[in-house]
Amino acid sequence: MTTTPVDFKTKTTETAPGEIMPHAAGRKLWFPMFLMALMGFGIGIVLAFFRADAVNSGDVQAAAALGQFVPGFMFLGFAAVFAAIAFAVARILGVFRAGGGGMQEAAGAEVRTLTMPPTGRAFMGLMAMGMMILVAAVVLHFIVGTLIATGSDSTLANAEEWSIWLEGARRFGVSTYLFSILLGLATIITVLRFQSVRLKEIVSS
Repeated sequence: MTTTPVDFKTKTTETAPGEIMPHAAGRKLWFPMFLMALMGFGIGIVLAFFRADAVNSGDVQAAAALGQFVPGFMFLGFAAVFAAIAFAVARILGVFRAGGGGMQEAAGAEVRTLTMPPTGRAFMGLMAMGMMILVAAVVLHFIVGTLIATGSDSTLANAEEWSIWLEGARRFGVSTYLFSILLGLATIITVLRFQSVRLKEIVSS
């Protein structure tokens, strides 16, 4: 491990490094997550129209059940679109890693690759946490909605309480996801700073 003049932690190799697992996952999964987001939002919007009809017709059970399914599908969409953004950030970082290494190799210099910054590790950890929280909230919405639809009077009586608790969980999951994306963008800035410094080193050597 070496250190550049501005104290970037790097690894030195003779050839350009390939992508690591998070970069490969980002390249493969960002678009499927985007499609899943469109599906979740679409189903949620359609069910919202059915819920409006149930409210207008006075069908309390159907309205309460759909009141769980609608946010369930909508936040399945949010979880997927946040995942698509996070995977896109990981893909960008992978492109910078491969491109920067390839540039150094083509210039005949030793290839120095930035080790994963703390913001990158926190980005992956908080992304996983945010996804788990949102998915857990979505699953609980579906469970509560199914119980109401199958005639559970106790679940119907506590539907509003369930909605309040799950709304809190959803908000926390969204906040965690957004903070992870912020850290991912901060990691991109760190990579760009390192590559700028490394390019100056190569030119001046």
